[in-house]
Parts: sequence; C-alpha cells; structure tokens
Amino acid sequence: MDELAIRQLSTLPPDILILEAEAIAGGFRFLTRLVADWENGSNRFDQPGECLLGAFCNGQLIAIGGLSYDPYAGPDIGRLRRVYVARASRGKSVGRALVQQLLEYAAQRFRVVRLTTDTPEGAAFYLRCGFLPVQDDFATHEKALGDATQSG
Repeated sequence: MDELAIRQLSTLPPDILILEAEAIAGGFRFLTRLVADWENGSNRFDQPGECLLGAFCNGQLIAIGGLSYDPYAGPDIGRLRRVYVARASRGKSVGRALVQQLLEYAAQRFRVVRLTTDTPEGAAFYLRCGFLPVQDDFATHEKALGDATQSG
C-alpha cells in the first residue's frame, strides 16, 4: 500500500462525498449525518478535546473518524463517531491506524472512550483495537485510557 497520511481536518474534503456514497450503498447513513451536521454547524468536532481525522493515500481520502465528548456520559468520557474506512482500504491496518491516532488525541483530555457499533464486523474490529464490550443503552464498547489498570 502507498504511504498513509492521517491528519486533522478543519474542512470536509470533497472526497467525503465518495466515501458517503459507498457507505450509503453498504447500508450506512452515518457519513450522511456527518456531512449534514458539518454543513449546518451542529457538529464540526471543534469543541475542546474533539477532532475529526482523515486518512489519505496518494492525496485521496480513504478513511475518516471523529472524536467528541460523549453526550451520554461524564465530561471525561470521549466518543468515537463516524469512523468509516473505504472498502478497498480495509484489511490494510488503515482503520487501526486511524483509531490509534484518535485514541492518542483522546488521551490528552478523556479517561475513557466509548462508541456504538451495530455490525459484527465493527464489533470485531473494535475488539482488535483494544475496546471491551459494555452493556449500556448508549454504547456497545469502551476503552480506558492512560492507567489501564483501573477501569470505570
């Protein structure tokens, strides 16, 4: 695979529409929500501790993912949102590299990061990234950051 570049996004790259179309074709609407929320200003991942990262290969956006406060938990809890990897880039550690960078960013402000996934593939992916399953109405997985000897 060509060199992967992961960087923080302050604007949505035009290629987001390509990823969005692929996601919709796969039955996922969360990139549509990402674009709509960005355009109407309701979520631009620009609050303190938040970020939106894009993974690029040869200048093309191949994956995206955001980190925000978890609106369902305390102020020291982050939430992974809108993580999507282009089908052609799956199985090449792109998603793992993106999530790792999001977690490194999260560790500066959050004690725990949570997320929700509704597919077996997503669940297996997050387990491989070190998340643990949780029984919660608003999250399916979480990962303690920093001192992992104590979990919430």
